[in-house]
Amino acid sequence: MATYTGAGRMVAHNMVTTQFELDGYRVVRTLGVVRGITVRSRSIFGTIGAGLQTLIGGNITLLTNLCEKTRAEAFDLMLQHAGELGANAVVGARYDATEVMQGVTEVLAYGTAVVVEPAR
Repeated sequence: MATYTGAGRMVAHNMVTTQFELDGYRVVRTLGVVRGITVRSRSIFGTIGAGLQTLIGGNITLLTNLCEKTRAEAFDLMLQHAGELGANAVVGARYDATEVMQGVTEVLAYGTAVVVEPAR
């Protein structure tokens, strides 16, 4: 029998894949596209700090951390959206990013919310 999550609950991270099927499970219902959107800007201090890091070269840790936090937030919002629909998995997960204006970026995490059950 399929297991449904309650409203407001998140799909577990291990139940998300970029594939269109989840190994060991079969899709019993497709609930539709889900998304999580986060819009972030760099602070003036972050911009100056990142500029200084570019002088040294290598990984720009200030921007790496900002990007990672932004993607994680968008991902979690997508999982919450899927949980609200009653999904217990998300397939075909993807990210997209768009610069809305200079220094302001939208990060979108999206996929297809599904209900899965263990394959027999």
